[in-house]
Amino acid sequence: MRILSLVALVLLGNLLFGQDSLKTIKLEEVTVLSTRASEKTPMTHQTVAKEELEKRNLGQDLPILLNFTPSIVTTSDAGAGVGYTGMRIRGSDASRINVTINGIPLNDPESHGVFWVNMPDFSSSLNSVQIQRGVGTSSNGPGAFGATVNLQTNNVSVDPFFETNNSFGSFNTWKSNVIYNTGLLKDRFNFEARLSKITSDGYVDRSAAELKSYYLSGGSFGEKTMIKAVIFGGQEITQQAWYGTPEAVLTQDPQQLDDLVNFGGEYSSQEQLDNLANSDRRFNYYLYDNEIDDYRQDHYQLHIGHSFSDIATFSGALHYTRGRGFFEQFKGDEDVTDFGLTPLTVDGQTVNTSDVIVRRWLDNHFYGGTYSLNLELDDASFTLGGAANQYVGNHFGEINWVQNAPDTDIRDKYYDGEATKNDFNVFLKGNYQVNKLNVFADVQVRTVGYETFGTDNDLETYDVDESYTFFNPKAGLTYTLNTSTDLYASYAIGNREPVRSDFIDADDGETPKHETLKNWEAGIRKRGSTFSYEANFYRMDYDNQLILTGAVNDVGNPIRVNTPKSHRMGIELSGVYQFSEKFSWSANLTLSENKVDQFTEIAFDYGADFTEFNLVENEFESSDISFSPNVIGGSILGYQPISNLRIEFLTKYVGKQYLDNTSNDNRAIDAYLVNDLNLAYNFTIDGLGEIGLSLLINNILDEEYSSNGYTWGYYYGSENLYQQNNYYPQAGRNFLAGLTVRF
Repeated sequence: MRILSLVALVLLGNLLFGQDSLKTIKLEEVTVLSTRASEKTPMTHQTVAKEELEKRNLGQDLPILLNFTPSIVTTSDAGAGVGYTGMRIRGSDASRINVTINGIPLNDPESHGVFWVNMPDFSSSLNSVQIQRGVGTSSNGPGAFGATVNLQTNNVSVDPFFETNNSFGSFNTWKSNVIYNTGLLKDRFNFEARLSKITSDGYVDRSAAELKSYYLSGGSFGEKTMIKAVIFGGQEITQQAWYGTPEAVLTQDPQQLDDLVNFGGEYSSQEQLDNLANSDRRFNYYLYDNEIDDYRQDHYQLHIGHSFSDIATFSGALHYTRGRGFFEQFKGDEDVTDFGLTPLTVDGQTVNTSDVIVRRWLDNHFYGGTYSLNLELDDASFTLGGAANQYVGNHFGEINWVQNAPDTDIRDKYYDGEATKNDFNVFLKGNYQVNKLNVFADVQVRTVGYETFGTDNDLETYDVDESYTFFNPKAGLTYTLNTSTDLYASYAIGNREPVRSDFIDADDGETPKHETLKNWEAGIRKRGSTFSYEANFYRMDYDNQLILTGAVNDVGNPIRVNTPKSHRMGIELSGVYQFSEKFSWSANLTLSENKVDQFTEIAFDYGADFTEFNLVENEFESSDISFSPNVIGGSILGYQPISNLRIEFLTKYVGKQYLDNTSNDNRAIDAYLVNDLNLAYNFTIDGLGEIGLSLLINNILDEEYSSNGYTWGYYYGSENLYQQNNYYPQAGRNFLAGLTVRF
């Protein structure tokens, strides 16, 4: 009702103020300039325009839409790009990718992750996305250890419009939205509103998603001052597909299936055994009807921009993010003491185990402010910026039901932990032009304080009181060979703190260390009317990098450990060639080496009789970093036979990825090559407006592949090793068809 009221207010504003479409006013957004790279910045970056995002925006999440940018690998838990999706850039996962919206941090302050499922259809409200690979320029939020993704929401529209996008496709996937923009009212005011809904059954069994979102923006845009409010949010209800599919199910190897049942430990009931026996690659371990994730997140931003003169501008923002929700799980035959309960009495007998249903909650607040002062001189430019933010979060679990204790009070809490995180940073960056040489320097000081108290879901005390002060310098040169060619080189240092799970999953008595990254970048950028390209070399040296072991905790989050020395090194090539008015080709290729100098694998040996265990340490030198393919390639071959018809053949190649850091080929995701076909036809009907028809056929050759996974195992007796690999299979051939109407 609140959203409908605001939409009605926007419509009323259009009637009251009127609209002057004869006068075109160009308003420059200053809200993201302080954290974005320019053509002269000696950092590796790419900007994806709104038009590029719209080509395949049929309901899949933003990571899937960015799949064909350099060095990126995307994945989807449900297998079809709707629901929980993610991306890695240069082998770095979401917790290492700094994401901002209009310069405001999006990463969860505790996990550093970005959960795109909380922002369904947000791509429909984006003006552009800039990806800076490597440390990048100073930004707000956690340090970038793989990339920075800077999202800018829609700019002011001079002309009013109404737009609706509807699409449907495989797995009963539906997307519908409506967008209304008032245009420029009285040469000054502009308002926009969007409502969206996306539903899908998912490719994986029992992985359905119901996603709703909204976006509202409005403000005053004067010659000297801009005031803009942006409000957006979403609610997701998704069935959990976090477990993945065991390798034994994918291979249907009888011996592997027997080992899975006998040694996996997860298949004790007849229902689970039947599910295992009757499932294919769409297998889902979770059988409970209400095994869901239910979360809502709302964002409020207020931006102010002011031009003091032709050379001095200021931008500032206040923000508040409210998140709350839970995931519900069925736990079969669990030790009741794990939930703070005493052994139960049933028919006069003491019972230590029972079936339990729990809800694990997250209730958080994130608020603060950002600012930047920009000076543009004839031969130099400077930006002084920073932010001060605070996060307050509460993690707690509730017992909904216990089979053998019907009198248990519903909503009994079995764990409760609170956290506060303060994050402050200030940075100064500048460019100085000397003939053809541009000198760039950027220094940032960031302080972090993280405090927690209470218990975690394992009923262990969860107390952290850590503070950090980081100094992150960056410097580089850009040399202009001619009007179309630049050479650049830079060196940057980044530091970042451990995340919440690093503290929780650390061995007793150990505190995870902060990480340091030293990043070299060097390249060439060439711009031409028919041929443009970029080639760059990078080296990223890590001290105490928190690397993935390949194992996951009880909710599917990866477990990480510090390793003293590791590095990533590679060459990234990308280019666009216009063969003719009808044919074009864009492609990218990344060749890399990703190594841990020395890695210690710690495994459990439970002995032949499983009565006790010992720790086994296996040493590895110069092994590959997990989830870091040495080859990543992307290609888009475009054909436009007539002006309003576009056909694109898209190809993505991802090399072999190891599930842990042992370089063991038996613990790896196979390389895969996937092809898509995209068709778009646009036309105009008098009195109705612009019509767009689109058809996206994903995985057109029906390749069977997995894009993510994890591994775990143990010894039983010194010679016997049980190792289980779980994978996230992606959908075979599937389609999405869309209809857009705009007038």
